[in-house]
Amino acid sequence: MAMSARKPAPKRRTASKEERRTQLIKATIRSIAKRGLSDTTMATVAGEAKLSQGIINLHFQSKERLLIETLRFVADEYRATWTKALDQSGDSPAERLEALVDVDFTRPVCEPNKLAVWFAFWGESKSRPTYRKICAERDREYDKVLTNLCTELIAEGPYPGIDPELVATGLASMSEGLWLDLLVSPDAMNPEKAKKVYLTYLTGLFPKHFGQRQIVARKRNT
Repeated sequence: MAMSARKPAPKRRTASKEERRTQLIKATIRSIAKRGLSDTTMATVAGEAKLSQGIINLHFQSKERLLIETLRFVADEYRATWTKALDQSGDSPAERLEALVDVDFTRPVCEPNKLAVWFAFWGESKSRPTYRKICAERDREYDKVLTNLCTELIAEGPYPGIDPELVATGLASMSEGLWLDLLVSPDAMNPEKAKKVYLTYLTGLFPKHFGQRQIVARKRNT
């Protein structure tokens, strides 16, 4: 008896819970980038996602819950991106610091919508403790890594008289300032120029590690 042909497995028509949540968060990112936090509503997110408001209520219950989860999503994505870059970088502190620079000025970090979301939440963090806590957690972890790398560079140089915590604070502030330029002045600033500005500053601080010759040599070895 001839065996009957096996029927192909039916295609899954509905997204999983996690997929749907991610879809809604990405729609929220687009809405915030276009309208800001205050004018982002369940309706605007539903429109961006091309889904009903009922679906949003099912997964997030409220606009505030959706906004908090969106901020966590962007913060977690940033942490995962720079952590992966460090894991894949060389062993020297200069190579690891340059890996962080690469992350700050490549997608998905400096994508315009993501930058708009960061600045929207930062602007509200003073009056919103939950936003402030999430932003502070992100900054605290990153600043610790940055300070440790600066400490190693200063010892290797050696570069006497340089305070690693002050340098790390300056570097973090520089990234944020360049992100703002990328967001509000895209005709005058681009990721390649922003990275060049950052590396120029590092060359002034750590010339033995970030002089042009050293940067070229590292790129040839990667």
